[in-house]
Amino acid sequence: MTASASPTSTPAGDLHAAFCSVLPRIVLHGQVVFRGVKCSNQKEEAIAEMIGLCWLWFLRLAAQGRDATEFPSALATFAARAVKAGRRLCGIERSKDVLSPLARARHRFAVTSLPARSSLFGNAFDEALRDNTRTPPDEQAAFRADWPAWLATRSARDRRLIADLALGERTLDAARKYGLSAARVSQLRREFMDDWLLFCGEREPDRPWEPA
Repeated sequence: MTASASPTSTPAGDLHAAFCSVLPRIVLHGQVVFRGVKCSNQKEEAIAEMIGLCWLWFLRLAAQGRDATEFPSALATFAARAVKAGRRLCGIERSKDVLSPLARARHRFAVTSLPARSSLFGNAFDEALRDNTRTPPDEQAAFRADWPAWLATRSARDRRLIADLALGERTLDAARKYGLSAARVSQLRREFMDDWLLFCGEREPDRPWEPA
């Protein structure tokens, strides 16, 4: 919106300069109000909407002959409340839109991204992603039964290390985490694979595992 849209006779440059003089206080108020927003992009968007509403109201007040620079805190407070209630510069957020912060706050649910990789031990999205069209169902069932049984044969430390390696933990990072050398972690990785294949009956007891 430009100042020409307002019937006020105040030059547009003067209005903009006046608004810029109180803008730092508005931004600071927004940072305090939206400090609990974890996503930095959502926080920046909320503060931007708040600034937009303040500018709109600033122009309307100027058109009425009122100087909003005299009460910037009140202006920022009402704008922050409006944004939290779903008010936007271009309209109102739809309360039934799953991506709307207003809908999430009103109905108490969260929207998160899917994990980059899946854990062999399962995660919150495994049920939603359970339709595996590549592995035959009988092999999936066998794995789900054999894997916990095999893990039970390992020590607690080994189970934690196996979980980290299965998630793609780098050898050096795992070595630092468990106080081992990188060479020892690599050795354990081979031992785990060898023991797993032996447990599944995919190799003979006296024949070490060799990568294909």
